[in-house]
Amino acid sequence: MRSIAVIGGGITGVTTAYALAKRGFAVTVFEKNRYAAMETSYANGGQLSASNAEVWNSWPTIFHGMQWMMRKDAPLLVNPKPSWHKLSWFAEFVSNVPNYKSNTIETTRLAIAARQYLYDWAETEQIDFDLKQRGILHFYRTQSSFEHAGHVSKLLAAGGLTRRAVTPEEMREIEPALTGRFYGGYLTESDASGDLHKFSQGLAAAAERLGARFLWNRDVRAVHSSGSTVQVDINEAHTPASAPTSALAFDAVVICAGVRSRSLAASLGDRLNIYPVKGYSITVPLTDEQSQRAAPNVSLLDDATKLVSSRLGVDRLRVAGTAEFNGYNQDIRADRIKPLVDWVQSYFPEINTRQVIPWAGLRPMMPNMMPRVGRGRRENVYYNTGHGHLGWTLSAATAEMLADLLESRE
Repeated sequence: MRSIAVIGGGITGVTTAYALAKRGFAVTVFEKNRYAAMETSYANGGQLSASNAEVWNSWPTIFHGMQWMMRKDAPLLVNPKPSWHKLSWFAEFVSNVPNYKSNTIETTRLAIAARQYLYDWAETEQIDFDLKQRGILHFYRTQSSFEHAGHVSKLLAAGGLTRRAVTPEEMREIEPALTGRFYGGYLTESDASGDLHKFSQGLAAAAERLGARFLWNRDVRAVHSSGSTVQVDINEAHTPASAPTSALAFDAVVICAGVRSRSLAASLGDRLNIYPVKGYSITVPLTDEQSQRAAPNVSLLDDATKLVSSRLGVDRLRVAGTAEFNGYNQDIRADRIKPLVDWVQSYFPEINTRQVIPWAGLRPMMPNMMPRVGRGRRENVYYNTGHGHLGWTLSAATAEMLADLLESRE
């Protein structure tokens, strides 16, 4: 039985560990936090959204991004301060505009496959994660945005996804709590929502039952590969860089380290042009009956603001979105949280927003918006990372792909 080190205990690391443990590999997961899914996987938008598989590599997106650069509340915000990393990422992003259609179709296929794996795992392992299989409703305020959604729907259909156009009247039947004026919407009935953090915790426990070992509060300082063995140098998290490390040996390693995957890959001779794209969310506690009645039950996506919402159980509403290109900065900015609160107050005015819980996380994005899944230059180095804003949506499929690859090389 081969021993595999998995670097990272977020959603991609946990799904990878579970898929490998099911196949009988001896899996050890290294995570610098005390629990699974404590960073980018902690408080995302909560959507399992194949309907959001459209990649961003398009001229309209680039044009809107340039328009938004001067707005602090813009859905997409780019810090104009240049860096070689940022410039190289955007250059590759633009070079992938010709792949917009094919990458959107492929992402859709991955998302549909991942969704079924996730449902099966949750049922097998009895994981409670506030799953709501009531679809995702996208809504549009203008005719042009609605017509663009029609073009996107054709690409999603080519990838195997069915969604249907709905009128404003039908939208209010689907989600009576939604207020406002709209041109129309699209409903993807096969999509769902839930609590990613709870799912990750449950699946990590299931992987442990299958024999996987999780080493929490361990910081990976270096990874070395000879081609036949891998050495992982670790010490306690939050200790000085000069502190002595311990070395553990494995047959192979899988890098699932989010935005840190880039530096680890470079140390192993691989180029992984992942950029940290910050996203924000708020969790609104629905502590009174009026707020609970006024909150939506169907998961939503607002095309104009690029915000999503998901109802998590009875007493929580998650609202998330925005993309901020500002390096590895994880500060929670008040001017980026305010539009999320304003959105709730605008469309669900009877929800009490006196207390909200803000969050920010760094999404690991590749310039082509596709995850990096496969082998590196060294025979025993593998990657499952770079999922961007669709980490949960794609993770189960890429974990199965990676596990199949390792199994086939046995």
